Amino acid sequence: MKRRESGRQSSLSQSIHDCNTLQAMSNEYQNNHYVPAWYQKRFVPVGQKDQELFYLKLQPGFIVDSRGIVHPRRLVRRQGFKYCFAEKDLYTTRFGAEESKNIEKHFFGQIDNDGCQAAERFSNFTFGSVVGDDFQKLVMYMSTQKLRTVKGLEWLSLQSGAKNKNMILSLMIQLRQLYCAIWTECIWLIADASNSATKFIVSDHPVTVYNRRCGPRSQWCRGANDPDIRFHATHTIFPWSLDKILILTNLSWGNPYQSEVGMRPNPNPFRGALFKLMETQTHRYLDEQEVREINFIVKSRAHRFVGAGKEEWLYPEQFISKSNWNTYGHGYLLMPDPRDVRYTGEVIMGFNDGRTTAFDAYGRRPGERDFGKEGREMRDFQTLYRFKGEFARLFGPVRRGRSYEFGDLSKERDDDSMHQYHLSLEKKKHHRVKNQT
Repeated sequence: MKRRESGRQSSLSQSIHDCNTLQAMSNEYQNNHYVPAWYQKRFVPVGQKDQELFYLKLQPGFIVDSRGIVHPRRLVRRQGFKYCFAEKDLYTTRFGAEESKNIEKHFFGQIDNDGCQAAERFSNFTFGSVVGDDFQKLVMYMSTQKLRTVKGLEWLSLQSGAKNKNMILSLMIQLRQLYCAIWTECIWLIADASNSATKFIVSDHPVTVYNRRCGPRSQWCRGANDPDIRFHATHTIFPWSLDKILILTNLSWGNPYQSEVGMRPNPNPFRGALFKLMETQTHRYLDEQEVREINFIVKSRAHRFVGAGKEEWLYPEQFISKSNWNTYGHGYLLMPDPRDVRYTGEVIMGFNDGRTTAFDAYGRRPGERDFGKEGREMRDFQTLYRFKGEFARLFGPVRRGRSYEFGDLSKERDDDSMHQYHLSLEKKKHHRVKNQT
């Protein structure tokens, strides 16, 4: 046990060293990585000496040679991190003849370093292995990462109407916490691809989303747009490494019998939120087809480039049908296991100075409109139980995600009596919900 812990600490120390070393590869803060080099390194296959990935340009275009003959540009290149997912002076601001590289040097420097260390700790999540500070660093990094890419900056320009580069970069900094509150209240699932020969790929917009209703050609996915993270059925996905991916799901999608593009309760992103660390689900082991489906989602939501440790992983569409977008995993590919979801009405918190406060399941505070509404109506509770029954029928008694309660990890497999109980919920709860609607 001590040797294993020592090895984990050694790995973490090496990862922190890599965070600091790769962050310095910025060519005097001019070659701006919108996907950091330390993050790309996490997708290099174990044992590979060359620190390079295969990079695919999604729309390579054409070149004309000296004889006037048109040739398609090379689709795939194998390159080091220094040259990929980067643009010269992407974050450089200018005022007249003067220019500043402070955004790259000071703003991203700290966020990237914090994010690297937090991602490493969370990717090996166990009871007591991470603290609240790790969570705060991680969501801040993720929120900033979603905005800082070429696609993210184009989206900011579209939403704000700003055309001036300095203004867009200023908005990016001001809105860096845009996604934090909504993600904080999501159900967190850390999935594992170690049982799959195919591993995760990385894109030029790595914190991305999937909504089964919003196909790649839908109105929600045109240009720089993504489905809103506040839609009931929108999952946020963030591959962490070859074998680990974070999947965030709105609590309201515990009722998958409603409109996928309806807004979750309390969608306001500019507020505080409460994170329930021990409800994080782990031990979801993906098979190869599931990994390919996730890679296809990542590739479909990329802007211009994707990268992979092996060239063949760049083409998940050879195994996946785009027309089945809404039915991956029976429509529940990215779902946390509802049998490990605990729907709580309200959480009351006390402080040393005698003050108290409370949050309901959707982050509303006492005195705010609709505080505790779902807990009173019990509709979310009923539909969650119905979904537990459907999930048990579709996937069997083995859990597809396990969380901690009172320091203990939930069971890997339901015994026969518990499985039969879950199966009974689908019909019984369906009848109750139908009578209430």
